[in-house]
Amino acid sequence: MGGTGRIGTGRLRRTAAAGVATAALVVPLTAAVTAAPAAAASCNLTTGPYQREVEKFLGLPVDGRQSASDCTAIRAFQGKHGITPTVGYAGIVTWRTMSTMLAQQAAGKTPNKAGKCPVNRGRIACVDLTRQLSWIQDGAALVYGPVPVRTGKDGTETRTGLKKVYRRELNHWSTIYHVWMPYSQFFDGGQAFHSTTKSMWNPPGSGGCVNMRDADAKKYWSLLKKGEDVFVYGTKPGT
Repeated sequence: MGGTGRIGTGRLRRTAAAGVATAALVVPLTAAVTAAPAAAASCNLTTGPYQREVEKFLGLPVDGRQSASDCTAIRAFQGKHGITPTVGYAGIVTWRTMSTMLAQQAAGKTPNKAGKCPVNRGRIACVDLTRQLSWIQDGAALVYGPVPVRTGKDGTETRTGLKKVYRRELNHWSTIYHVWMPYSQFFDGGQAFHSTTKSMWNPPGSGGCVNMRDADAKKYWSLLKKGEDVFVYGTKPGT
């Protein structure tokens, strides 16, 4: 599953949004070590190229040497977010995922601090591929977010540029991926916002759509309407 591909039509009246929403971006860090790892793989006790960085991220003793406890914690993080092979090795994909989480946390409540998403178009949904973040703003005012998203993988990247929401469907069935895609909002060909059950940090990414957690996709559904702007910029790590 993954919630990518073509999505259908639908209509829903936008709910009025008063003031600035303060929905928190929840990024699991040390809590991730409590997740159950994938049981099938054995633990890799080799020291990885990003050992120190991964140890620091997970709140482990930072000595740059793989241990059994390090491996267990790393493997738990990998299992939680679907990083394979789930063997506890501190490699590039694991560290890239953690780096993205750190960039998302650093955005705080000023995701458009650099001014890359237009502030002269009224309400607009912004998608930053580099940080894998999205938010809704009205002018310079933050309306909702930022929230983590999962965008297109290498070869099926989410296309950049200024778009418009042109079709909406509350629960679309994808004939390409054979999955339901709740709260679908098309903005560019077969690419759309919609919810998925996958982790937002699950590599390598979607088939082009902007995957969201269910609560976030539902909120976007209530705040956006047909004809409103979407701006996509940046480059997804690993693409």
